[in-house]
Amino acid sequence: MYAKPTRIFGFITKGGEMLEVFLTEERKKLKEEVEDFVKSVPRQLIMDMDADKITFPKEWVAEAGKRNLLGLRFPPKYGGRGLGWVDDIMVAGIIGKLTVSLTCLYALVSIVGEALNVFGNEAQKEKYLKPIIAGKMWAGEALTEPRGGSDFFGATTTARKEGNYYILNGQKRFTVGGEGADFFLVYAVTNPGAAPRDSLSAFIVERDMGVDVKHVYGLMGVRGTGTARIYFRNVRVPEENLLGEENTGSKIFYKMMVPERILSGGVAGARAMLDIAARYANKRKAFGFNIRTFEAVNFRIAESLTKLDAVSAFAYAVGKTIDDGIGTPGYQRRLVSELKVLATKVFWEVANDAMDNMGGIGYTNVYPIERAVREARLPMIWTGTNDVMKLIIQHEYYKELLAQEIEGRDVESDVPLSEEEAAEEKVYTDADQEKAQAAPES
Repeated sequence: MYAKPTRIFGFITKGGEMLEVFLTEERKKLKEEVEDFVKSVPRQLIMDMDADKITFPKEWVAEAGKRNLLGLRFPPKYGGRGLGWVDDIMVAGIIGKLTVSLTCLYALVSIVGEALNVFGNEAQKEKYLKPIIAGKMWAGEALTEPRGGSDFFGATTTARKEGNYYILNGQKRFTVGGEGADFFLVYAVTNPGAAPRDSLSAFIVERDMGVDVKHVYGLMGVRGTGTARIYFRNVRVPEENLLGEENTGSKIFYKMMVPERILSGGVAGARAMLDIAARYANKRKAFGFNIRTFEAVNFRIAESLTKLDAVSAFAYAVGKTIDDGIGTPGYQRRLVSELKVLATKVFWEVANDAMDNMGGIGYTNVYPIERAVREARLPMIWTGTNDVMKLIIQHEYYKELLAQEIEGRDVESDVPLSEEEAAEEKVYTDADQEKAQAAPES
């Protein structure tokens, strides 16, 4: 049973999902749709995915498409609902109650679909975007290479133009959805002499064009997503499958990174683990008391709840910022990166605190806590590691900070020293040091 709605600082919380008070009737209905879908998912599917008995859940994808729950942000003419980021974050969060694996697959339609919707021509949208929204086809996102990792622009997969075709050679790894993919969105070098960001192009490569797919990974968690290594050995891709213009792959990549990272903001999955641990603490007795009365336990619960409410509020605020087109692209990029760092870190901390509150039983498969801990580790290193996100955050922040004059009160001068005395003490460079040493003593 879900808790009754509670107003907190202008937001409304229910079941760990925090939305703004002006939650619309349409959004309430969408929540009910998604909750109904989540309840309908067979328990055995989750067990079999985690045990690697199912490498890709085709039936789940088909059912999500049938219910029109994929690609919500895209135009109705392609099967979407024309909704916004707030809706997408909400739905991804609710699906997160199942597993990170299924959230990842839900997000993949939003990610690949973003590239197709923004950069694809009409024929490409009809042929590829429509069927993935309907759950009738699947797309794999081929970004990472064996030597690449976070160095995306160091890609070595090549695409050489030959007549009306591009000849692709190379390989990609950690391709989510690769096992079930009908086609792949692939980045390859088309201009090897150019700067890395001007050298790549994006291609829609159908599996039947000769892509070799290998399921080779034993993952710690987030299993069942069909994560594969894929090989291109003289794969002939017709020129009409070039996405956007040649050598503009970086523009497509940056656009795709918004859904890649912003959909890490849904925290309903972490909240579900907190709820399990909290109910356990209310029942479990030690030393004659319910363990929820022990500060070591209830403080962790309070801290977890605070973190989840905070990151959830921030997630919807970021979603609305982008929906409303507020701020520069750099500002939005910073917020999305901040959200990715905060949300994934909080998920990891909450899952671990839930295990601490459960004790030894939390380390077993009697509860889903141990699976959540295994799954929570991946989001911190996918779609650009959190360290890379921090580089983006500080880079965009400094661009904003140094490009503007100080607004409002300059609090740096609110010190007991006079302006002249403070200036003598503010030594930043060798020149400042020489100047300070040459100054007459007062």
